[in-house]
Amino acid sequence: MTEEIKTDIQQVEEWRPKGNPWLMLLPVMLATFMFALDETVANVALPHIAGSYSVSRQESMWVLTSYLMASSIAIPMIDFFCKLCGRKNYFMLSVLIFTVASFMCGVSNSIGMMVVARALQGFGGGSLMPMAQSVVMESFTGEARNKAMAFFGLVVIVAPIIGPALGGWITDNWSWPYIFFINLPFGALSAFLAQQYLEDPPYARRQKNIKLDKFGFLFLCLWLVPLQVVFDKGNDADWFNAPWICWLTALAVIGCVAFFMSQHYGKNPIVKLDVFKDKNFTCGTIMLILIYGVLLATLAILPQLLQYMLGYDAFLSGLAMMPRGVGALVSLLIFAQLGGRLSYRNYGLIGLVCLGAGGWMLSDLNLQISMSSIIIPNLVFGMGLVFTMMPITTLSCITLRNDQMTNASGLQNLLKTIGGAIGTSLVATMISRFSQIHQNGLVKSMTETNPVFMERLQNYAGALYYTAGEKLQATYMAGKLLYNQLIQQSTLCAYMTSFKVFAAACIVIIPLMLVFKEEHNKPA
Repeated sequence: MTEEIKTDIQQVEEWRPKGNPWLMLLPVMLATFMFALDETVANVALPHIAGSYSVSRQESMWVLTSYLMASSIAIPMIDFFCKLCGRKNYFMLSVLIFTVASFMCGVSNSIGMMVVARALQGFGGGSLMPMAQSVVMESFTGEARNKAMAFFGLVVIVAPIIGPALGGWITDNWSWPYIFFINLPFGALSAFLAQQYLEDPPYARRQKNIKLDKFGFLFLCLWLVPLQVVFDKGNDADWFNAPWICWLTALAVIGCVAFFMSQHYGKNPIVKLDVFKDKNFTCGTIMLILIYGVLLATLAILPQLLQYMLGYDAFLSGLAMMPRGVGALVSLLIFAQLGGRLSYRNYGLIGLVCLGAGGWMLSDLNLQISMSSIIIPNLVFGMGLVFTMMPITTLSCITLRNDQMTNASGLQNLLKTIGGAIGTSLVATMISRFSQIHQNGLVKSMTETNPVFMERLQNYAGALYYTAGEKLQATYMAGKLLYNQLIQQSTLCAYMTSFKVFAAACIVIIPLMLVFKEEHNKPA
């Protein structure tokens, strides 16, 4: 081993921030909060955005998906840009791009401009969370790292949860552009604090002769862009019954295989796949993909259920999600009190049980529920999110070397984002398909041989007789009314079944918690 390599390794082993590491958390946590908040803050405002641009709700979904797509492309590029610019400089650049793009979103005058601005916002913001995760893991050790990761986990989980409530309140009381304008002062503050307090370790400083893996970047775009289009439009196009969906899926598969092969055999890969040799990282990443998919899927359909089925407005539907944040805070306080009395593995087991229980309780919702029927399941669900996301994220990286953190965080967040996109897209298909299944089962009861149906039909027809003017017309109107109720009930049953699937998914992965090794991260 040469003296130069020995010196580099010694620098990596001995590096610690010169200043207070807790001050380093201020800019990265603020930026992480902005990025995570913007993943969901626009959800409840979509009907208003669609109305402003006179487009359908399906078309307005690109406001959400363009953000996720662009952030997915940016995430694997983190290691390259950190070496090209230095992590501190790249972090500040990303914050500024995100902030400028937020302003562009607020002043957009067409759906096309909005989609481009959201994509730019996602490209700037996609790198923020992985870099924040790296800073936390590298700058702290021992019990301080546990506290820092708890703080990081709280921000990552709470921000998407309060997003719908904040977005709904701003949309109802001001106007939807302000959900983007609120990023401007926070973005400026984050960039200023990063300039003051953020430090670069030796392995994340600006380096010379850095080359971009052009083919890897091309294959990455070839994989993610068609994949996102398939997820967005697949349900509307009846999935693989549409030839263009089949072609785009084939293109995405080819791009995916080509990307991972280029990263494995290339000399200057965008991401280093050797981190998958670490059992903790591989197991944790698989679990986080599924949990993140469940999180974003439930955040997507619960406001829809409350608005379209129960008549909640944008603010109330967002407010109904707030107990998740309260649950997350409660679990964080429990974690702070218990400290190291329980292992991360046990915290994860408790969290997965809470997620499963919360999802199962949400499956009991009906059209006559009270607010408490929404609050309690969301409270349990929120507790489960902290008890799973925080320990699994820590365990997945705790056996890696410090100089692997940035690459591993980027790769993990890329796959998590794809998992979230899959969850968001699949849940739309699940609602549609389950609704058809339940409708087919319920419609069989609407026959003349069913005395309950006939009694209800006659009662409705009698009530509508004076409006219709004749018995035949009254009976027709009564039948149509009953059929509309059947559609409503089948849609409600579809939501209930979807929540049961999410609950089962969380329970099924519990055995994976037993695979983790609980070790401190190794030096380079």
